[in-house]
Amino acid sequence: MDLFDDLPEPTQTSGPVSAQDTEEEEGEENRLKRKREDAESHSDKRLEEVEEEVEEEEERVEMKKVCKEGLPVLKGYVAARRGEREEMQDAHVLLPDMSSCLAALPGNVSRVSYFAVFDGHGGARASRFAAEHLHHTLAKKFPGGDVENVDKLIKKCLLDTFRQTDEDFLKKASSQKPAWKDGSTATCMLVVDDMVYVANLGDSRAVLCRMEAAADGQKRAVTLALSKEHNPTIYEERMRIQRAGGTVRDGRVLGVLEVSRSIGDGQYKRCGVISTPDLRRCQLTANDRFIILACDGLFKVFSADEAVKFVLSVLQEGAVEQRSELTEEELRFDAACQQLASEAVRRGCADNVTVILVSTDF
Repeated sequence: MDLFDDLPEPTQTSGPVSAQDTEEEEGEENRLKRKREDAESHSDKRLEEVEEEVEEEEERVEMKKVCKEGLPVLKGYVAARRGEREEMQDAHVLLPDMSSCLAALPGNVSRVSYFAVFDGHGGARASRFAAEHLHHTLAKKFPGGDVENVDKLIKKCLLDTFRQTDEDFLKKASSQKPAWKDGSTATCMLVVDDMVYVANLGDSRAVLCRMEAAADGQKRAVTLALSKEHNPTIYEERMRIQRAGGTVRDGRVLGVLEVSRSIGDGQYKRCGVISTPDLRRCQLTANDRFIILACDGLFKVFSADEAVKFVLSVLQEGAVEQRSELTEEELRFDAACQQLASEAVRRGCADNVTVILVSTDF
């Protein structure tokens, strides 16, 4: 059995390599050349050792070149609305390049990106804690160096990171007087080169817009779910809660909590509420336009398909007001993100609304 719930297999595509990547590769090649030349002035044994080292490093450089080709350019946009709530309890993180947070990358990985949305309940402390700490814990646990079976290691890394983040928050919450009772959903997207890994708890969601050819030759948008909702009305979730001694009333744990998995919620952990995320994996292709990560405030008034179509309609609108720091395409995506969140409030969502829109461009 595979480690992840996979989405449809994509076709392989290739794309240009950026000037920065080319400069880095040329610098690496020059360094290896100098290393070889320096060794030639030493003994035959030393030359032999250096040549072996250089050959190994050249192989790694070539692997890096191969995996850099065709990587999508990811750009994140965010919109947050308080709605009718007294407090904004959502939190979010956008790290299009989190390589600087990592001690080392696996040998065949060029880039790691991270985007996350957290929907707090009972207060904003759990969501803020997760936004501040989860990606740092992830960075510490992320595999590095020459490793095999990166998929398996990333799965373990994500599971360990969610468990650790939950434990760390609960420890802090229980030390307060009175103890904090906050909890939070979490939908985190990790993009390793062109592979997307989504780990989620609760009812915040991630959806991908992929353009596919229709029978008439035109392209149509297909919405792919990248996450799985966790609420107590789902059979497997309800059974786990009941086996732990909890009850489900009015679609809520003990008649109170709307989600069956979360970070925090210490008082419900004994009732079967867990912090183990669902994991999904999907390879990005040139046919992919964008990914939406959003809390349930959006999806209370939008279906996933409606949200995707709304974004596409804004992207296809006429002229946009120019701002010197953004390209026309960036302005369109930013407008689509802002308008989607505002429309959710206009449609009557009283909850906090946070939307992250990630464009994918090959």
